[in-house]
Amino acid sequence: MFTTTLAQRDTTQTSALPLDLFAAIADLKKELNAVILAHYYQEPDIQDIADFIGDSLQLAKAAAKTNADAIVFAGVHFMAETAKILNPDKLVLLPDLNAGCSLADSCPAEAFAAFKAAHPNHLVVSYINCSADIKAMSDIICTSSNAVKIVQQIPKEQPIIFAPDRNLGRYVMEQTGRDLVLWEGSCIVHETFSEKKIVQLKVIHPEAEAIAHPECESSVLRHASFIGSTAALLKYCQISPAQEFIVATEPGIIHQMQKLAPSKRFIPAPPQNNCNCNECPFMRLNTLEKLYWAMKNRTPEITMSEDIRLAALRPMQRMLEMSA
Repeated sequence: MFTTTLAQRDTTQTSALPLDLFAAIADLKKELNAVILAHYYQEPDIQDIADFIGDSLQLAKAAAKTNADAIVFAGVHFMAETAKILNPDKLVLLPDLNAGCSLADSCPAEAFAAFKAAHPNHLVVSYINCSADIKAMSDIICTSSNAVKIVQQIPKEQPIIFAPDRNLGRYVMEQTGRDLVLWEGSCIVHETFSEKKIVQLKVIHPEAEAIAHPECESSVLRHASFIGSTAALLKYCQISPAQEFIVATEPGIIHQMQKLAPSKRFIPAPPQNNCNCNECPFMRLNTLEKLYWAMKNRTPEITMSEDIRLAALRPMQRMLEMSA
């Protein structure tokens, strides 16, 4: 259940959409003195109008530095919460309040509080893909970009709980040699990739490099030439001499890959079933039209209690200090 709430405002859409949404959004940006932050997994139109595109770490840093009066967050709920944690006095808008996260939902606050109590003296390192309530119970936040770096900075004698993603946690354990106590959460998108189908694709495309996000299961990661965050995958495909890539993460990133390396071919890794399960259903709830209405109506607005915000701010600040 979300800690944040939807401000009670009249959201009735009484007027038609403007003919030129891009121009209308640009006008609303000036009116609100707003910045649009978008994750790599958003639809191409939203990526193209965003002031800043990034992964969770990049977006957290951008939110912390912005001088705008309003932040329009084209991403999912925990990302907009993060922006509000870092910017309590700014208007933070999320185009669709139902844009949640299966990984964040897999770690309910009450259950995690009991889990933490069962492991006294453990430092809690939580992946940023969690609710404000979980952040408030954590000592340090991390992202897929900096998780290994952060755990490496913690004294080896200090026991650690890592939450909520078990796959990222296992990857961090392999990279650091640390024994972490893992919360058994996962992302529905990154757990849907088929090892068998990736192997078949590599047979069909023998020159292609498989690249993967560390939220994927270990059976998929072992076939990857490179493992990294969305930002790291984007950078790698530009510098690698390979001309073809099998991309095991949400396929929204391929829009940026094609823009930055137009001569190369990017093949989305297939899911287990014949479905669009490799697309995040929550990320795709945001649309250009919803973004326009959010800015027009100043809602849905992200709010939270100050005690939760302050408790969640401390581990966020530690992350930003440790990943500088």
